[in-house]
Amino acid sequence: MRKSALPFLLLLLLLSGCSENGSPALHSVRLSEEGTLTADITADASTALLSGVSQGVTVWNLQNQRQRYRWQLAQNEDEATFVGRFSPSGAQAVTATPTTFGLWSLANGRSLGFYSLPESRLRDIAVSDSARAVLIGREDGKAEFVDLHSGRRLQFLGHTEPINSVDLSANGRYALTGGNDYSAYLWDTQSGQVIHRFNHASRVTMVRLDPSGRSAFTASSMGQAILWDLTSGKEISRLQMEHRQEIYSAARFANQGQWLLTGSPSRQAALWRVSDGAQLRQWRVAPRPSARPSSSVVYGIALRDNSRVITLSSSGYAETWSIK
Repeated sequence: MRKSALPFLLLLLLLSGCSENGSPALHSVRLSEEGTLTADITADASTALLSGVSQGVTVWNLQNQRQRYRWQLAQNEDEATFVGRFSPSGAQAVTATPTTFGLWSLANGRSLGFYSLPESRLRDIAVSDSARAVLIGREDGKAEFVDLHSGRRLQFLGHTEPINSVDLSANGRYALTGGNDYSAYLWDTQSGQVIHRFNHASRVTMVRLDPSGRSAFTASSMGQAILWDLTSGKEISRLQMEHRQEIYSAARFANQGQWLLTGSPSRQAALWRVSDGAQLRQWRVAPRPSARPSSSVVYGIALRDNSRVITLSSSGYAETWSIK
């Protein structure tokens, strides 16, 4: 049953024109004592995934703050997991080192398979629902789509430089990739054909697809952060950033594609309106204890219960923020 959009509309009216900074977290829990190398959170903000230097990957139930699973991917402890992503539904996850990746079931915590990458080092990875397919961004500039059920592989050769960020639609049909060649591409994983090319003035460091299929977000190393219409390929808006050099370490569409949540390496988390790029709220996550200088990278962000945002950061904290 589809929920009414009224609560979202009322909340959006309350948020309009508001960009408060420095609001304290409603709740904070430390999930990792050693800090994290990467983290992700499911779209419903119920489950977190964190990778540490020595503890491997841990999966947490954020509602009761209990650890569910501990996974170890690399046999070589010196090659830690640096990418961890949930599938769009949150029923599966992928974890990766520069040379290997593994798929996991969240239902029972069991492995769905381990794979090696002999040709080129991995820089980013995304997984479709049911863990049917993965999209790999490679150091050699190739993006590789792999149907893990049929074994079909497709290499996308549109990029000419290393790929930094990738995203995959829930059904695995559409891929979004961004690289050092100042370009992001939306392309069809069945044919390899380019649907849209999105140009930037510097390296593309973050790409994300709206689950509704209407929009895409691409951001560069020099502060260009653009929202695109996937039907026309035209720009919808640009994020109205306070700092021109801001870059993004996390991004997620929310509220049926009307909002964008972002996190940055400068402890900033923010809520934006897609239609005009206006910032609606901003928060500053906790730094890692005893870290000098005081810093923290926001790795994961998601909307919970239409009124709260959950962030995961390199400090090892999961923090809850109000958007009212």
